[in-house]
Amino acid sequence: MTETTMKFKVMTTIFALVLVAGVVLSRGAASVSASNGRNGQLHVTKACTAYNGTAGSYCSIESSDLAEIPVGTRVYYDQAAGIPAGMLDSNVFLSVGTGNWAVGRCTLDLTTHLGLCTFSDGTGPLTGFRARVDVSLDKNTGLFHWDGTYSFSSEPPR
Repeated sequence: MTETTMKFKVMTTIFALVLVAGVVLSRGAASVSASNGRNGQLHVTKACTAYNGTAGSYCSIESSDLAEIPVGTRVYYDQAAGIPAGMLDSNVFLSVGTGNWAVGRCTLDLTTHLGLCTFSDGTGPLTGFRARVDVSLDKNTGLFHWDGTYSFSSEPPR
């Protein structure tokens, strides 16, 4: 066997190994990204008849297109409205039931009733829950709307 033939065989073998490794890794990466959970659009309405602007008061979910946030879910606000002046800027606790909740933050302009809520994680069916929703008030119905996106990471249930 000549030196050129030997180099060709070694290079061919290395190329074949790299090609196989690339295929295996790309299939593995596809499997991982395919199992990263689910995501979509989120549309929720909530009534704030029990909310009085104090820390610990809450609003109740009236409608939701996400099964993990059913009607009756409560959104508790940790900080009082008006700090800073004219704003609600509070940690929130989305409580579906014992062992089934998510945490986040909501900021709302109390004059325009426009705002933003983000959620970063949860427990039970809300494990891995993330959302970013715009907040608005329907002055005709008195209901607040959350419209945005959500995702669930593939974290195991806690």
